[in-house]
Amino acid sequence: MCDEKTDASPAPDWRVAVLDDIGRLDAAEWNRLGVAPYPFLRHEFLAALERNGCLGEAWGWLPRHLTVRDAQGTLLAACPLYLKFNSYGEFVFDWSWADAYRRNGLEYYPKLVSASPYTPATGPKLLLAPEAPPALRRLLMEAALELARAEGCSSVHWLFTPEEETDFLEQAGRLRRTGCQFHWRNRGWRDFDDFLASLSHAKRKNIRRERRRAAEAGIEFRLLDGHTAQEADWADFHQLYESTFDRKGGIPTLSLGFFLELAETLPEQVLLVQARHDGRNVAAAFNLVGEDCLYGRHWGCRAHFHSLHFETCYYQGLDFCLRRGLARFEPGAQGEHKVARGFLPTPTWSAHWLADARFARAVQQFLVHETEGMQDYMDEMMAHSPYRRTDS
Repeated sequence: MCDEKTDASPAPDWRVAVLDDIGRLDAAEWNRLGVAPYPFLRHEFLAALERNGCLGEAWGWLPRHLTVRDAQGTLLAACPLYLKFNSYGEFVFDWSWADAYRRNGLEYYPKLVSASPYTPATGPKLLLAPEAPPALRRLLMEAALELARAEGCSSVHWLFTPEEETDFLEQAGRLRRTGCQFHWRNRGWRDFDDFLASLSHAKRKNIRRERRRAAEAGIEFRLLDGHTAQEADWADFHQLYESTFDRKGGIPTLSLGFFLELAETLPEQVLLVQARHDGRNVAAAFNLVGEDCLYGRHWGCRAHFHSLHFETCYYQGLDFCLRRGLARFEPGAQGEHKVARGFLPTPTWSAHWLADARFARAVQQFLVHETEGMQDYMDEMMAHSPYRRTDS
């Protein structure tokens, strides 16, 4: 008689750790976890934030990165994670949630946030090595919840998650939230004129007029990367960057040291667009260059010319994408004015866990109505598409 077979295989020896300094990790280790296409998730970007005073207690972003290694010490999975004491720099707005907690005598902060700080761009947050089993995504999620409980956090938030990752988190019981940005998608146009030909006559005419006005004002443009931009270029841009926040009453959290380090460590992933008039810089825009996408991030100006913002932040970027053959241009959060210039409403997602069951139910009900409203808004914005019907 044969003995009954049993599954005697041992449980995987996965070791979870929490790191308060991403610099303790090797850059190549982190970057092989599927982040290469996303410059804002690369080790160089996140480390530059930590090393140059952009995070920490002063700004309410404390690194709590999760890592998973096997018995041999190989990094198999990770999650960029931060202990937060405010909601600044997230672009998925939960101020009303925090206020509801306060009015009910509860503390909303601290909370845990998985994101690239100050960067409203979609990219994975549950990072896996090519050989990692899918089960490690659940382990990362559960480790974040365990850390939240240990730190006394009200909640965990995964921001700007790709659709497939959002689906996974929702199926695991997390609350899905839908937002909207305005993105441009390359449909194989040969050049800028070919792109313009796909637009309605009125929108095509308006863009040509805006570009002509910038040219007639004597504005010239220089496009620099980390190899060609000098320290003086970055110092000048940083002044412009700070001036934008000063005018709008915001907080310029990114230091000059951050931009200088990024230009050195990711020279081909940065794009600085300088607008010059009479030999001096009058405006500049900072972009990140991904594998198939351009990400518009910051801009500033010290002189006002008609259509200068549109040319510096949008049309120069579109030209760059068409020359490089990039598939997308994501120029940042908000901005209905982008629709007339070829950027169409595009859903973004986040996923949320709240420790308090009562508030979790209330937020879930709120999100049902918010999602319906967001879909209506995107439908309305799509109705204003500038593309000819045959190209929409």
